[in-house]
Amino acid sequence: MSEFEHDYPFDPGYGRNLDELLDIPAPAPPDGFDAYWQDRFAAAVEVATAPAVGPQEDERDGCRIFGVSYTSVGGLRLGGWLALPVEGAAEHGFVIGHGYGGRQEPGADVPLPLARSAAILPCVRGMGSRSRRPGIPGEADGHVLHGIESRETYVIGDCVADLWCATSALLELVPELRTTGLGYLGESFGGGLGALALPWDDRFACGQLTVPTFGNHPLRVTLPCVGSGEAVRAYREDHPEVMDVLAYFDAATAASGIGVPMMVAPALFDPSVPPPGQFAVYNALPEVRELHVLRAGHFAYEGEREGVAALASARRDFFAARLG
Repeated sequence: MSEFEHDYPFDPGYGRNLDELLDIPAPAPPDGFDAYWQDRFAAAVEVATAPAVGPQEDERDGCRIFGVSYTSVGGLRLGGWLALPVEGAAEHGFVIGHGYGGRQEPGADVPLPLARSAAILPCVRGMGSRSRRPGIPGEADGHVLHGIESRETYVIGDCVADLWCATSALLELVPELRTTGLGYLGESFGGGLGALALPWDDRFACGQLTVPTFGNHPLRVTLPCVGSGEAVRAYREDHPEVMDVLAYFDAATAASGIGVPMMVAPALFDPSVPPPGQFAVYNALPEVRELHVLRAGHFAYEGEREGVAALASARRDFFAARLG
């Protein structure tokens, strides 16, 4: 029985308690999984990202916020925001992924987890207000299926590369961060992309994922939801061969190779990203990991504000211990 009253035609708790969620494994990697991602990373870090910073757009929470653009794989020019300390040099750095609603502004990702930090907040290709591109659907249900016919064309692989190129752009703009190590932050879509990106990129010292998507695709496609996973579930019914492609983009499979400390905040109840997939990402991580369980994700509930504040505090402590 779910904790919350709701009108969904399915149970957003999926009938599992915390102990059961903590037992969900990651799928085994398909043949060539590591080589596929290592090759993609090697190509991404060769990109001349040529970052360009626009005029200052805002100042708040100890940050000056600027528009930024950079080049990613395929020569695509993408946009986003750059946050820099109001005073002094940056002592910490963050790359911050966005959810599947895209990013229209820096929003609640500023204030940053640590003071005296710099961050890049990119919009990955097709998404948000600054990286919409002809031919790439801008809405989640279409975006998540774009190029899904093969691992070479699936947009999710390019979105991971967009994060790697954003990282290169940040380090070019704020070179002092090359010696401090970076933190990654991602929620939902950005959480899943982070799990796929981090195993191969030694520029990161740690990361925090909130309600991450793309975890345990074989299980995920059996669970109804109202998020992008529903489009994939429906597609798979007519195209069962897509599972061979999805195996290369499984956030739980990738998470088993992350070699830096991680904190994951999965939810017990989530109508958009089924909790079993979220917990599969956490469960797959090596032992240097922290768990912060949320009552719900992608769902408004009484006490949500206190839950958000508690996660922000835990996130701050996590990064302070590793980057501070």
